[in-house]
Amino acid sequence: VLICLSFSSRFNWSELVPLRLWGRTLGLQTENSQFLLEGMPFRIFGGSMHYFRVPREYWEDRMLKMKACGLNTLTTYVPWNLHEQERGKFDFSRNLDLEAFLSLAAKNGLWVILRPGPYICSEWDLGGLPSWLLQDPEMQLRTTYKGFTEAVDAYFDHLMPIVVPLQASTYKKGGPIIAVQVENEYGSYAKDPNYMAYVKMALLKRGIVELLMTSDNKNGLSFGLVEGALATINFQKLEPGLLKYLDTVQKNQPKMVMEYWTGWFDNWGGPHYVFDADEMVNTVASVLKLGASINLYMFHGGTNFGFLNGALETDEYKSDVTSYDYDAVLTEAGDYTSKFFKLRQLFSLVIDQPLPLPPMIESKASYGAILLHQYISLWDVLPSLLQPIKSEFPINMENLHLNDSSGQSYGYVLYETVIFGAGHLHSRDHVRDRAQVFVNTMYVGELDYNTVELSLPEGQGYRQLRFLVENRGRVNYGLALNEQRKGLIGDVFLNKTPLRNFKIYSLEMKPAFMESLRHAAGWSAVPDYYVGPAFFRGRLRIEHQPQDTFLKLQASPILLPPPPYFFLTKIGWEKGVVFVNGKNLGRYWKIGPQETLYLPGPWLWRGSNEIVIFEERSAGRIIQSVDIPYLGRTQYVD
Repeated sequence: VLICLSFSSRFNWSELVPLRLWGRTLGLQTENSQFLLEGMPFRIFGGSMHYFRVPREYWEDRMLKMKACGLNTLTTYVPWNLHEQERGKFDFSRNLDLEAFLSLAAKNGLWVILRPGPYICSEWDLGGLPSWLLQDPEMQLRTTYKGFTEAVDAYFDHLMPIVVPLQASTYKKGGPIIAVQVENEYGSYAKDPNYMAYVKMALLKRGIVELLMTSDNKNGLSFGLVEGALATINFQKLEPGLLKYLDTVQKNQPKMVMEYWTGWFDNWGGPHYVFDADEMVNTVASVLKLGASINLYMFHGGTNFGFLNGALETDEYKSDVTSYDYDAVLTEAGDYTSKFFKLRQLFSLVIDQPLPLPPMIESKASYGAILLHQYISLWDVLPSLLQPIKSEFPINMENLHLNDSSGQSYGYVLYETVIFGAGHLHSRDHVRDRAQVFVNTMYVGELDYNTVELSLPEGQGYRQLRFLVENRGRVNYGLALNEQRKGLIGDVFLNKTPLRNFKIYSLEMKPAFMESLRHAAGWSAVPDYYVGPAFFRGRLRIEHQPQDTFLKLQASPILLPPPPYFFLTKIGWEKGVVFVNGKNLGRYWKIGPQETLYLPGPWLWRGSNEIVIFEERSAGRIIQSVDIPYLGRTQYVD
């Protein structure tokens, strides 16, 4: 139940919105422990939403829901690894159109706190850093190492001209950016005492003039400071004295919670974490009662589309699921939760003006069963669609000579070599992150962090030994960022002799490859039972305006021979990736917790829609389109 709090004053910021403050010059300032916006007292009621996790067609809907909840500020990260996927080639178009996103925030009356990194954490592959940085064997990420700062400088040279004109105090038509964050949670990394000053100066000398901020948890706070930037704090549980702890590192400054964690993220093989709505809103109320500003991380989480999910490596490696629902204020598909209405009630108590009505929610569709009627084996794809790289030694994916020498960032790599005889295979922990092992086309087992040895069966003559290695997502937080190379990162041994003379196939599954796959010869009818890595395809026909839906991949019952002992079992859809009309929805894995993949309506067409699934092991015959997501068995965050 929402606790009742009396607030000494109510806020009316009806005139303090971007498009009504033309020609302003002051922006956001700090004075006597409070924020001033254009000289008027101001509190930040913020919410995080990442443009790269939400279809562009839905940006405005989510912003209107922010306003209806009572928020006045949007915060977003900027993912370097999407904007510069290949070194020197920059993309700020379509769903990465940052200028359009920021301008839309201004149009809808939201201020912006921009968090441009270069490192962003965010449960995002390598914390948003491009994987091609790891081509340098000496690379020291998030330091003043020359190879890193030169790359940051080149990136900021392209990024800052987009955002500088949209700052609040320099733009004459209502620029929304009132603050810019210097790096992100550096106190938890803190490998270079000169680094934060470097990032700050990289921002200032390119024209950033708004208030600078840092962001850290309590333990990292004192190590992540930089002179001239306001320190802010991140947490979920409001321990006694936590906000006052900010006074120990800076005097007489406004208090700001940059990340109030409204939920939590999920890892494959774990539960779906949820955070109690009443506890959450009571903590927000307590923060407001203490006079602090707050940003809800996340207000709307969205989705880790494609291969962009991050991972954790504490006691063991754990990769993040595709959904970034986060148990946030809005669901992954942008629907309201009880948290939204409880927060709206709270903010209406402290805002002295009526809140906008919440927009209508979009209905979801259940399109039913979709038959996957054709397949093509990975082994049949190799000769025609992929040219191998030949190498005496195994090469990690980042150092493959691909993509204008930027290497391979995501997906799978297939390593092939020739062996004679059988014996004992040992990876020496050089598999990143998971390898299926085949002799010719026969599956013999897996190698990963926990399994480093396999026995290869006896056979006649020379045979192909194949390793299909998946990059499950690079670690995005902690001290191991420099060790995030993927694929085979060193020698693998057969009978204590290192394997040599590889053919290496890149399976990044980019749009050009998927388009070639559509026209490949060799597609055939799906048999009753098929095991092995393969692509499967089917069609979803939609007669009316497409709507959001969720794809559920579940095992199907099947009778297995040999006779006369047929038995009923369930097989299919163990692990893989789903593409719809060429767009990568992300990974599925039967170990859960996530059981449905979000498919946005704007990515569907009226008429025929092509669905292609890359299944690593054992496919089913159908998938289901359902109107309700299932993110797995829940567990409350402690």
